[in-house]
Amino acid sequence: MRSLWTMGMAAILAIPLAFTAPSASAAVPPDISLTAVKAHLTQLQSIATANGGNRAHGRPGYLASANYVKGLLDGAGFTTTLQSFTYGGATGYNVVADWPGGDPNDILMVGAHLDSVTAGPGINDNGSGSAAILETALEVSRQSLAPTKHLRFAWWGAEELGLRGSQAYVNSLSATERAKVKGYYNFDMVGSPNAGYFVYDGDNSDGVGSGPGPAGSAQLEATLQAYFTSIGVATRGTDFDGRSDYGPFIAVGIPAGGTFTGAEGVKTSAQATLWGGTSGQAFDPCYHRACDTTANISDTALNRNADAIAYAVWTTATATPPTIVWQDTFETSTGWTTNPSGTDTATSGQWERGVPQATTSSGAKQLGTTVSAHGSNSSTADFLRVKVVGSTTTQVFQQLGAASNPWSRPASTTSR
Repeated sequence: MRSLWTMGMAAILAIPLAFTAPSASAAVPPDISLTAVKAHLTQLQSIATANGGNRAHGRPGYLASANYVKGLLDGAGFTTTLQSFTYGGATGYNVVADWPGGDPNDILMVGAHLDSVTAGPGINDNGSGSAAILETALEVSRQSLAPTKHLRFAWWGAEELGLRGSQAYVNSLSATERAKVKGYYNFDMVGSPNAGYFVYDGDNSDGVGSGPGPAGSAQLEATLQAYFTSIGVATRGTDFDGRSDYGPFIAVGIPAGGTFTGAEGVKTSAQATLWGGTSGQAFDPCYHRACDTTANISDTALNRNADAIAYAVWTTATATPPTIVWQDTFETSTGWTTNPSGTDTATSGQWERGVPQATTSSGAKQLGTTVSAHGSNSSTADFLRVKVVGSTTTQVFQQLGAASNPWSRPASTTSR
């Protein structure tokens, strides 16, 4: 690998850069069994049928659902907690399951709400997401997965009453514990019978609604998009509109992502052309109704989304983080030596520590040291660029000049 530093006049050089070694590939994601996911849905339907036709907060059907999920996870080697909270005078429960191992300071969470509305059994909303992440968790156990991140799955109570369970969970975390959660994937309604294929718009590339998620959300989005691209299914963005359990997480700065196949919204003709199904009809005609039963599921959508969940978990949780081999803040020397002891075997090119040339224009604009500043007449014509040159050339960083100096110590920029 060779590097080429290209810089213009009056560029700030207070940019921490860290050069990293390539990370190892993630483990190969499994194909989640549709039959197994649907077996969980059958159990949730049976629980609802035996308990007044629903699995709603404060009703016996919800606690039975939570105990069903917890029992399977206990048997699979997870450390599970039935976290209780109170809302509307009734006790609710979150099922939180930790898989042993992984970095305890780098937690990936995967969640879905488990409760239904009182009107029906809630098999698509949200037995579908609950069953899909449950089977993914069980597959983690079957494969004895050893992720680099710590994996935590959660099934939330009382989502239908305003994200009550997930909010109670986030509220229960200290600032230190919140900081350990580096990402949250949410899966709510992933088997709608007139399905669309929506991915939460982490980078706000759609430019509508509430804006991007916290830093890192774009990467969670890109991982899910990569899976659907690999199977030839187009996706569209869906906004972080606060309607599901990612809400409390993004409110405290935790990156989030996830998929959604549509609720009461009506499929357009363009969407029907893109994905099939019926235009002019809701994505889920049984949304929040008694007919949201096991008959209210698209096997194709459920299967694709279950596999997308596994892809996201395996890809995100098992990739080896990049290793920093050298870094420089440009403010003090960190001991970089050009070609130490004649050991650099590159045939051309080398890493060098860049220092700007002193310039003046109505006063000093660059100081001739590694601490510098924008001048009042700086513009985007001034820049610092970092390129990696080899068989191809890749620009890995660019900072453009500006007629102000609003920053001096930004977050680290990494390249590899």
